[in-house]
Amino acid sequence: MAVQKTQPVHLAGSLFERPRHVCAFFHSRDEANNTLIPFITEGVEHGDKSFHIVDGRKRSAHEQMLETAGVTVPPEQRRSEGTRRGARLEIRTWDETYLLNGHFDQHRQLALIETVLTTGNEEGYPLTRLVANMEWALEPRPGVGDLVEYETRLNYVLPKYDDAVV
Repeated sequence: MAVQKTQPVHLAGSLFERPRHVCAFFHSRDEANNTLIPFITEGVEHGDKSFHIVDGRKRSAHEQMLETAGVTVPPEQRRSEGTRRGARLEIRTWDETYLLNGHFDQHRQLALIETVLTTGNEEGYPLTRLVANMEWALEPRPGVGDLVEYETRLNYVLPKYDDAVV
């Protein structure tokens, strides 16, 4: 189990209590950015690890949003360079996570989430702040029917960690 963390975590202007898992729905990209940017930048200020899962078609826009908010995206994290594992900021796409091999596998994704949270702690980060965009679930993707069960299972996994998942 992760070591108890002491830094507060805020989301949407409120203290983000334990367990720290929120499924947020946004009406626009601006609304999402206004909610997530303070959460992400607070994590950078606290020395937390950032792990983001994004639509590969919007990865560049996500990187630009981070840079505009003052979050440095190292060159090795940029799309053209691939993803550096173990970095303070990791950006992965749906095809590298949720939709690996072209379909959603809830067990594989749960194992990835646990690995990310455990590894962040082992690497010495106070917290891991995981931001996952899941608009893929609105598309007719193989395995999407397992999403509700996945989210239910995730709610049993996340209380083992002090990290924040949005």
